[in-house]
Amino acid sequence: MRRPTQIKNSSEDLNVWQAFTDLMSNAFLIMSLFLLLAIVKSSLLTSNSKEKDQKIQGLELTVSSFKKEIERLKAPPVIVIKDSDRDAQGRSLKFETGKADLPEGLRIFIEGNVVEKLEKFSKVYQGYVVDVIGHTDGQETFNPASNLDQILEQVAQGSQPVKNLKPGSNADLGLMRSLAVVKKLQAIQEKGRLKGLKFRAYSAAQLFLPSGQYASQNRTSDETRRRIEIRFTPPGVEQY
Repeated sequence: MRRPTQIKNSSEDLNVWQAFTDLMSNAFLIMSLFLLLAIVKSSLLTSNSKEKDQKIQGLELTVSSFKKEIERLKAPPVIVIKDSDRDAQGRSLKFETGKADLPEGLRIFIEGNVVEKLEKFSKVYQGYVVDVIGHTDGQETFNPASNLDQILEQVAQGSQPVKNLKPGSNADLGLMRSLAVVKKLQAIQEKGRLKGLKFRAYSAAQLFLPSGQYASQNRTSDETRRRIEIRFTPPGVEQY
Protein backbone atom coordinates (compact mmCIF):
# COMPACT_ATOMS: atom_id res chain seq x y z
CA MET A 1 0.00 0.00 0.00
CA ARG A 2 3.04 2.32 0.26
CA ARG A 3 4.07 2.13 -3.41
CA PRO A 4 1.45 4.61 -4.78
CA THR A 5 2.59 7.16 -2.19
CA GLN A 6 6.16 6.80 -3.39
CA ILE A 7 5.10 7.33 -7.00
CA LYS A 8 3.13 10.46 -6.06
CA ASN A 9 6.10 11.91 -4.16
CA SER A 10 8.38 11.26 -7.12
CA SER A 11 5.93 13.05 -9.42
CA GLU A 12 5.77 16.03 -7.06
CA ASP A 13 9.58 16.19 -6.89
CA LEU A 14 9.72 16.17 -10.68
CA ASN A 15 7.19 19.01 -10.94
CA VAL A 16 9.17 21.10 -8.46
CA TRP A 17 12.39 20.41 -10.37
CA GLN A 18 10.78 21.47 -13.68
CA ALA A 19 9.52 24.71 -12.15
CA PHE A 20 12.98 25.36 -10.66
CA THR A 21 14.58 24.70 -14.05
CA ASP A 22 12.23 27.17 -15.77
CA LEU A 23 13.00 29.78 -13.12
CA MET A 24 16.74 29.32 -13.50
CA SER A 25 16.45 29.51 -17.31
CA ASN A 26 14.66 32.85 -17.10
CA ALA A 27 17.16 34.11 -14.55
CA PHE A 28 20.03 33.07 -16.85
CA LEU A 29 18.50 35.01 -19.76
CA ILE A 30 18.14 38.14 -17.68
CA MET A 31 21.65 37.85 -16.24
CA SER A 32 23.03 37.33 -19.75
CA LEU A 33 21.30 40.50 -20.88
CA PHE A 34 22.85 42.60 -18.09
CA LEU A 35 26.26 41.02 -18.68
CA LEU A 36 26.05 41.89 -22.36
CA LEU A 37 25.09 45.44 -21.46
CA ALA A 38 28.03 45.79 -19.07
CA ILE A 39 30.54 44.43 -21.60
CA VAL A 40 29.36 46.66 -24.43
CA LYS A 41 29.27 49.77 -22.24
CA SER A 42 32.79 49.04 -21.08
CA SER A 43 34.05 48.79 -24.64
CA LEU A 44 32.34 52.05 -25.53
CA LEU A 45 34.47 53.94 -23.04
CA THR A 46 37.40 53.71 -25.47
CA SER A 47 35.36 54.87 -28.47
CA ASN A 48 34.89 58.46 -29.58
CA SER A 49 31.75 60.31 -28.51
CA LYS A 50 29.85 60.02 -31.81
CA GLU A 51 30.47 56.31 -32.18
CA LYS A 52 29.60 55.83 -28.53
CA ASP A 53 26.22 57.51 -28.91
CA GLN A 54 25.38 55.47 -32.00
CA LYS A 55 26.32 52.19 -30.36
CA ILE A 56 24.41 53.04 -27.19
CA GLN A 57 21.30 53.78 -29.23
CA GLY A 58 21.66 50.49 -31.06
CA LEU A 59 22.14 48.67 -27.77
CA GLU A 60 19.07 50.31 -26.27
CA LEU A 61 16.99 49.12 -29.21
CA THR A 62 18.33 45.60 -28.76
CA VAL A 63 17.54 45.64 -25.05
CA SER A 64 14.04 46.98 -25.76
CA SER A 65 13.40 44.18 -28.25
CA PHE A 66 14.74 41.63 -25.78
CA LYS A 67 12.42 42.89 -23.05
CA LYS A 68 9.41 42.70 -25.38
CA GLU A 69 10.29 39.12 -26.25
CA ILE A 70 10.49 38.21 -22.56
CA GLU A 71 7.04 39.75 -22.07
CA ARG A 72 5.68 37.67 -24.94
CA LEU A 73 6.92 34.50 -23.28
CA LYS A 74 4.72 35.15 -20.26
CA ALA A 75 1.25 33.60 -20.16
CA PRO A 76 -1.27 36.07 -21.62
CA PRO A 77 -3.72 37.56 -19.08
CA VAL A 78 -7.38 36.55 -18.90
CA ILE A 79 -10.18 39.09 -18.38
CA VAL A 80 -13.03 37.48 -16.42
CA ILE A 81 -16.45 39.13 -16.13
CA LYS A 82 -18.74 37.32 -13.68
CA ASP A 83 -22.50 37.62 -13.43
CA SER A 84 -21.94 38.24 -9.72
CA ASP A 85 -19.66 41.24 -10.37
CA ARG A 86 -20.52 44.92 -10.17
CA ASP A 87 -18.67 47.89 -11.60
CA ALA A 88 -17.16 50.74 -9.59
CA GLN A 89 -20.52 52.53 -9.51
CA GLY A 90 -22.31 49.44 -8.22
CA ARG A 91 -24.03 48.58 -11.51
CA SER A 92 -24.75 44.89 -12.08
CA LEU A 93 -22.96 43.09 -14.94
CA LYS A 94 -25.48 40.25 -14.90
CA PHE A 95 -27.24 38.89 -18.00
CA GLU A 96 -30.97 38.33 -17.73
CA THR A 97 -31.89 34.67 -17.29
CA GLY A 98 -31.88 32.86 -20.63
CA LYS A 99 -30.94 35.99 -22.59
CA ALA A 100 -27.84 37.44 -24.23
CA ASP A 101 -28.76 41.14 -24.43
CA LEU A 102 -26.00 43.21 -22.85
CA PRO A 103 -27.32 44.85 -19.66
CA GLU A 104 -26.48 48.54 -19.27
CA GLY A 105 -23.88 47.93 -16.57
CA LEU A 106 -22.03 45.35 -18.67
CA ARG A 107 -22.18 47.54 -21.78
CA ILE A 108 -20.63 50.47 -19.92
CA PHE A 109 -18.04 48.18 -18.32
CA ILE A 110 -16.99 46.86 -21.73
CA GLU A 111 -16.75 50.36 -23.22
CA GLY A 112 -14.46 51.47 -20.39
CA ASN A 113 -12.61 48.87 -18.35
CA VAL A 114 -12.47 46.06 -20.91
CA VAL A 115 -11.46 48.21 -23.87
CA GLU A 116 -8.66 49.85 -21.88
CA LYS A 117 -7.28 46.46 -20.85
CA LEU A 118 -7.50 45.05 -24.37
CA GLU A 119 -5.61 48.02 -25.80
CA LYS A 120 -2.95 47.69 -23.11
CA PHE A 121 -2.49 43.95 -23.58
CA SER A 122 -2.52 44.17 -27.38
CA LYS A 123 0.72 46.19 -27.29
CA VAL A 124 2.48 43.21 -25.74
CA TYR A 125 0.65 40.37 -27.50
CA GLN A 126 0.75 41.71 -31.03
CA GLY A 127 -0.75 39.37 -33.62
CA TYR A 128 -2.73 37.45 -31.00
CA VAL A 129 -6.43 36.73 -31.48
CA VAL A 130 -8.95 37.74 -28.80
CA ASP A 131 -11.15 34.77 -27.83
CA VAL A 132 -14.40 35.54 -25.99
CA ILE A 133 -15.81 32.49 -24.19
CA GLY A 134 -19.28 32.26 -22.66
CA HIS A 135 -19.73 30.10 -19.54
CA THR A 136 -23.10 29.22 -17.97
CA ASP A 137 -24.15 27.39 -14.83
CA GLY A 138 -25.83 23.98 -14.93
CA GLN A 139 -29.48 25.09 -15.06
CA GLU A 140 -31.25 23.38 -17.92
CA THR A 141 -32.11 25.54 -20.91
CA PHE A 142 -34.38 23.67 -23.26
CA ASN A 143 -36.30 25.33 -26.05
CA PRO A 144 -37.48 23.29 -29.05
CA ALA A 145 -37.93 26.59 -30.91
CA SER A 146 -34.17 27.31 -30.88
CA ASN A 147 -33.17 29.15 -34.05
CA LEU A 148 -29.36 29.29 -33.92
CA ASP A 149 -29.10 26.85 -36.81
CA GLN A 150 -31.24 29.18 -38.90
CA ILE A 151 -29.88 32.70 -38.22
CA LEU A 152 -26.59 32.46 -36.28
CA GLU A 153 -24.49 33.46 -39.30
CA GLN A 154 -26.75 36.45 -39.98
CA VAL A 155 -26.29 37.66 -36.40
CA ALA A 156 -22.51 37.23 -36.65
CA GLN A 157 -22.48 39.25 -39.89
CA GLY A 158 -24.63 42.00 -38.35
CA SER A 159 -27.80 41.66 -40.43
CA GLN A 160 -29.79 40.56 -37.36
CA PRO A 161 -29.38 41.53 -33.68
CA VAL A 162 -28.28 39.06 -31.01
CA LYS A 163 -31.63 39.45 -29.23
CA ASN A 164 -33.33 37.57 -32.10
CA LEU A 165 -31.48 34.37 -31.15
CA LYS A 166 -33.35 31.75 -29.11
CA PRO A 167 -31.18 29.25 -27.19
CA GLY A 168 -31.99 25.55 -27.08
CA SER A 169 -29.24 24.63 -24.61
CA ASN A 170 -26.58 26.08 -22.33
CA ALA A 171 -24.12 25.68 -25.20
CA ASP A 172 -26.36 27.96 -27.28
CA LEU A 173 -26.72 30.47 -24.46
CA GLY A 174 -22.97 30.65 -23.82
CA LEU A 175 -22.31 31.25 -27.52
CA MET A 176 -25.00 33.91 -27.73
CA ARG A 177 -23.52 35.84 -24.81
CA SER A 178 -19.97 35.65 -26.09
CA LEU A 179 -21.18 36.76 -29.53
CA ALA A 180 -23.00 39.71 -27.94
CA VAL A 181 -19.71 40.82 -26.36
CA VAL A 182 -17.84 40.34 -29.64
CA LYS A 183 -20.40 42.40 -31.56
CA LYS A 184 -20.03 45.19 -29.00
CA LEU A 185 -16.23 45.14 -29.29
CA GLN A 186 -16.48 45.19 -33.08
CA ALA A 187 -18.82 48.20 -32.90
CA ILE A 188 -16.26 49.99 -30.73
CA GLN A 189 -13.54 48.99 -33.19
CA GLU A 190 -15.46 50.61 -36.05
CA LYS A 191 -15.20 53.91 -34.17
CA GLY A 192 -11.39 53.80 -34.17
CA ARG A 193 -10.32 51.86 -31.05
CA LEU A 194 -9.02 48.29 -30.67
CA LYS A 195 -7.19 48.64 -33.98
CA GLY A 196 -5.88 45.44 -35.55
CA LEU A 197 -7.60 43.08 -33.12
CA LYS A 198 -9.57 40.06 -34.30
CA PHE A 199 -12.31 38.56 -32.16
CA ARG A 200 -13.76 35.04 -31.97
CA ALA A 201 -16.83 33.90 -30.02
CA TYR A 202 -16.99 30.52 -28.29
CA SER A 203 -19.17 28.69 -25.78
CA ALA A 204 -18.03 26.45 -22.92
CA ALA A 205 -21.63 26.00 -21.69
CA GLN A 206 -21.65 24.65 -18.11
CA LEU A 207 -18.62 22.43 -18.63
CA PHE A 208 -15.92 24.26 -16.64
CA LEU A 209 -15.74 25.76 -13.16
CA PRO A 210 -13.97 29.12 -12.65
CA SER A 211 -10.97 27.09 -11.42
CA GLY A 212 -10.67 25.47 -14.85
CA GLN A 213 -11.72 22.05 -13.55
CA TYR A 214 -14.54 20.06 -15.13
CA ALA A 215 -17.85 20.73 -13.36
CA SER A 216 -19.91 17.96 -11.82
CA GLN A 217 -23.60 17.76 -12.66
CA ASN A 218 -25.36 20.54 -10.81
CA ARG A 219 -28.68 21.96 -12.03
CA THR A 220 -28.98 24.76 -9.47
CA SER A 221 -28.53 28.46 -10.19
CA ASP A 222 -24.98 29.67 -9.52
CA GLU A 223 -24.06 33.17 -10.68
CA THR A 224 -20.39 32.64 -9.80
CA ARG A 225 -20.18 30.11 -12.65
CA ARG A 226 -21.87 32.35 -15.21
CA ARG A 227 -19.14 34.44 -16.73
CA ILE A 228 -17.41 35.77 -19.83
CA GLU A 229 -13.70 35.03 -20.27
CA ILE A 230 -11.62 37.10 -22.68
CA ARG A 231 -8.26 35.59 -23.63
CA PHE A 232 -5.35 36.51 -25.91
CA THR A 233 -4.51 33.43 -27.97
CA PRO A 234 -1.54 33.09 -30.35
CA PRO A 235 -2.60 32.32 -33.92
CA GLY A 236 -2.17 28.67 -34.80
CA VAL A 237 -0.20 27.31 -37.74
CA GLU A 238 -1.90 24.59 -39.73
CA GLN A 239 0.08 21.36 -39.73
CA TYR A 240 -0.20 18.39 -42.10
